[in-house]
Amino acid sequence: MKKIMLSIISILLFSTILFAKGTKDSLSLAVERQQKLVDSIDNAMKYETGIIALSNGIAKLNVPPGFKYLNAAQSNYVLTDVWGNPPQTGVLGMIFPESSGPFGEKSYAFIITYDPMGFVKDEDADKTNYDDLLKNMQKEEVEENKSRTAQGYPAINMTGWASKPFYDKTNKVLHWAKNLHFAGQDENTLNYEVRILGRKGVLSMNAVASMNELDSVKKDIDKVLAIPSFTEGNTYKDFDSKTDNVAAWTIGGLVAGKVLLKVGFWAVLSKFFLAAWKFILIGVIAVWAGVKKFFGKKPLVEEDHSVS
Repeated sequence: MKKIMLSIISILLFSTILFAKGTKDSLSLAVERQQKLVDSIDNAMKYETGIIALSNGIAKLNVPPGFKYLNAAQSNYVLTDVWGNPPQTGVLGMIFPESSGPFGEKSYAFIITYDPMGFVKDEDADKTNYDDLLKNMQKEEVEENKSRTAQGYPAINMTGWASKPFYDKTNKVLHWAKNLHFAGQDENTLNYEVRILGRKGVLSMNAVASMNELDSVKKDIDKVLAIPSFTEGNTYKDFDSKTDNVAAWTIGGLVAGKVLLKVGFWAVLSKFFLAAWKFILIGVIAVWAGVKKFFGKKPLVEEDHSVS
């Protein structure tokens, strides 16, 4: 695991030791230390709003009130050091709701990347049957899950569309959401994907959250879709058939792309392991309660019976 998660676990283990020694305020001390660590990371983040030029020069953002942008360098720090992923390439930044951040449990974040795959033709957008596409994707899961489990990852099953694919032919924006079940997990996962088609490639925004956040994402999605745009000379209408390459992908192909991406899906997924620190702490308390019950009714930690 990465440094941040190790630090949080160390604090939790420290709290358990203090319980064993009979320290009355061990829980509050652990929570306080943990919160200081979280606050120090949050305070170090330098968010931006307004017009922002992405580092590759191909696109720009117009971040309105209610949202905030984290640049590429800081986003890579979040993905690797905070959320515990391998070093990422191609990350151009992240978009958060204004009230959230890397440790937000009940929120989402869109990771921005760009793929210079070429010009994606969209003639198939009106012809694609997304219900049939879903069935084919579910059939392919069997072999894909064999590979995932062999690599130590949980099997993933797509239970359906959380939001059916929609292609805005005027603005050249494709977006959809998957309802995913991870083996061993009680709660399903939301994977919301956005693709903006350009002259030489596709700008992607990929978010993962719990299914409980679907309504929140849907409420914000129109505003999120309006944030990125290609710069002059790089838009879809700037395509030159004499000089530019045509991608092998189609609209249906973009939707059917594999879940296990190099960046994006697994990157954000690690966020939920980190965000579970409160539940780990609850687990520590529960384990200690069991220990007390096993050894008898007399508490190892002196109880305070005073009336406030």
